[in-house]
Amino acid sequence: MIDPEKILVIRFSSIGDVVLSTPLLRVLRTRFPLAQIDFVVRKEYADLLSYNRNINHIYKFEVKDGLSGLYRLKTQLKMEHYNLVVDIHNSLRSKYLRMMIGAKDVAIINKRILARTLLVRFKKNCYKNIVSVADRYIETVAKYGIKNDSAGLSLQIPDEIHSAVSAKINKLGLGRRGNIIGFCPSAKHATKCWPQERFAELGIRLTNGNNVEILLFGGPLDRQKCKYICDAINASSGETRATSMSGELSLLETAAAMDLCDLIVTNDSGLMHIATAMKKKIVALFGSTVKEFGFYPVGDNNIVLERKELSCRPCSHIGRDSCPEKHFRCMKEIQVEEVLTSIQVLSSRK
Repeated sequence: MIDPEKILVIRFSSIGDVVLSTPLLRVLRTRFPLAQIDFVVRKEYADLLSYNRNINHIYKFEVKDGLSGLYRLKTQLKMEHYNLVVDIHNSLRSKYLRMMIGAKDVAIINKRILARTLLVRFKKNCYKNIVSVADRYIETVAKYGIKNDSAGLSLQIPDEIHSAVSAKINKLGLGRRGNIIGFCPSAKHATKCWPQERFAELGIRLTNGNNVEILLFGGPLDRQKCKYICDAINASSGETRATSMSGELSLLETAAAMDLCDLIVTNDSGLMHIATAMKKKIVALFGSTVKEFGFYPVGDNNIVLERKELSCRPCSHIGRDSCPEKHFRCMKEIQVEEVLTSIQVLSSRK
């Protein structure tokens, strides 16, 4: 098999999926050190790869441009004459691109759609083992003798971003009392979110009599939830012990701020994977989704809390707007005490 000189990787979205692609990019670069490796991603997620040393060029697709934008992108890519296209999205858009740009070889991810469907719809678990999505991406190019290097997820952040974020955190006075624990209380879908009241109670318990401060992360749409949690914690303590960064940081700035945290408590979300890439200790709360889908935190320095015994789980592989059973037991039954215990266990590890 002839080594490809030009490789195109396609993964349009979302945050977690793009971060999970970083091991693939690293092992591709190791296997083909002289190759041109390019990446297609939606513009709003390109920040995550802007400084990735394993990529030569990033093509940023804007959804608002629709079919005309996709056609223009196809025309650009076709001129590059790629030897290998690695489609780790396998969506209608990615299928169009990989079919139209004329690559000599195409590698397509196996999403385990049948197993996923059987588990969601009929609660029949046909997964022989639990494989991370990061490993599934690498499986896609296994025929080239490529294997995971076990180095985990990674994000390259320039020193100037680290310095700017550190200055912002210091200006707020965070970290002077002791440990900083990050909260990521949101997710794209409601059934992946631990109730905000529980996050508030957890923050109150953590800061009461302890040298702990809480830093909340999220996007612009998460501001109200993060404010509610902050206000509850600060009202209980009588001083500012919680600060929200929701909607104030870029994705790479969020990663840099997480790097200053001692531990992260998070829902199953894209921010969970950013925390993983920053090698943080993680307590992850799983509701309507399960680890079999592959979107669990990569590595050993984490604890996943979930209600495995519930017969209604999983109700979706991506989450829902509301609980189809109307009880939301998968999240409501995860108690604050369990999370506190998990934090203590992880904190005791070196």
